[in-house]
Amino acid sequence: MSQDVISVQHLSKMYKLYDKPMDRIKEALSKNKIQRYKEHYALRDVNFNVKRGETVGIIGTNGSGKSTILKIITGVLTPTEGTINVQGRISALLELGAGFNSEFTGIQNIYLNGAMLGYSKEEMDAKMDEIIGFADIGEFINQPVKSYSSGMFVRLAFAVAINIDPEILIVDEALSVGDVFFQAKCFRKFEEFKKNNKTILFVSHDLGSINKYCDRVILLNKGRIVQEGSPKEIIDIYKKILVNQYDDEETTDVDNDKKTNIEEKSNNTVEVKKPESTDSTWKSQFSVNPSLVEYGDKKAEIIDFCILDSNNIITNSVEKGKEFTIKLKIRFNSNVTEPIFAYTIKDRMGTELTGTNTLYENVKVGSKKAGDEVTVCFKQIMNLHSGEYLVSLGCTSYEGLDFVVYHRLYDACSIMSISDKGVVGFFDMDSKIELS
Repeated sequence: MSQDVISVQHLSKMYKLYDKPMDRIKEALSKNKIQRYKEHYALRDVNFNVKRGETVGIIGTNGSGKSTILKIITGVLTPTEGTINVQGRISALLELGAGFNSEFTGIQNIYLNGAMLGYSKEEMDAKMDEIIGFADIGEFINQPVKSYSSGMFVRLAFAVAINIDPEILIVDEALSVGDVFFQAKCFRKFEEFKKNNKTILFVSHDLGSINKYCDRVILLNKGRIVQEGSPKEIIDIYKKILVNQYDDEETTDVDNDKKTNIEEKSNNTVEVKKPESTDSTWKSQFSVNPSLVEYGDKKAEIIDFCILDSNNIITNSVEKGKEFTIKLKIRFNSNVTEPIFAYTIKDRMGTELTGTNTLYENVKVGSKKAGDEVTVCFKQIMNLHSGEYLVSLGCTSYEGLDFVVYHRLYDACSIMSISDKGVVGFFDMDSKIELS
């Protein structure tokens, strides 16, 4: 059984909010100790464990307590209640500037950070070339860091954190800084850490990275843990919270298999409607996820959908390189102005690969009245390489400045791309090769 290297038990962090600065002084001098502050809990009774070698993501809206947890674990903040137990040397990348002296040069800050982590000057000397090479900021390494751009600052901070051989790496949003080449280098190092069975605690708004790298994800909202589980499952719940469609009373004991799995097919044959069925809907004629996740206020509702191949046959299987159609039927239960119709295709891990909507494609939908029905057809060429993918559907809009979800169907059905050509990655660039 893997050892818990981070244990967080009944953790709470409360801040005292005063209406006026003078109230703090009055309270301190008061003989009766009259409370003049309001209690604000950034975290309330948070419990979780992280095992050795595990990569755990923490996601949530701004103000949900993500960074507060990391600061408490690393000792930057003191909890109001609860205990933290950490087994192993931590290297942390928190907000910009944490652990750096702006008056020191890059070199001096490398030594400073090493000393803070318990390394001697001789040990840091042995790591210096690797750190400087990874940061790749040229002669700025000898300049005070107050002259650095934010990108240079994070490059140096990441280079120090990642190259001092920590047992636990804690990262707060740092991987999205810098140019694409530096980001690629960071992610390669990230993958190397995972292969070496290092423990990683990772906070990010980049759901693609959370989904790709994390073994488990913890979702925070308003200082409490909403749920934890597989990346795909938790990201879907997080998306509900983002559009105010999450019910706090929803169960937190989710069966992943029921939630995310679509029945595997033994071959690529088209599934046709059974003769005995009296259901005339499109979705009755092909494989639909029986445990799809849906939500929305239902002012507009997706009442039917299907996938059509290049021969207009309803099917889950599409030949690569051929046109196919994603078809939706939407019924309006209320008057709606300029609804947006959308689809997304994801891989089995939940990474969004492609998708579009009527707003992106500049298609004017117009206003719809209660009782109207609209059929929407998205036509495109299948460029994804051979494999099975998940299709999500949606109908949304803007009401004033507010984004609203009328109806979303996550992982509504699968779509299989059929091809005998091998391709690296997810899609085919349709390269033409010339020899001379």
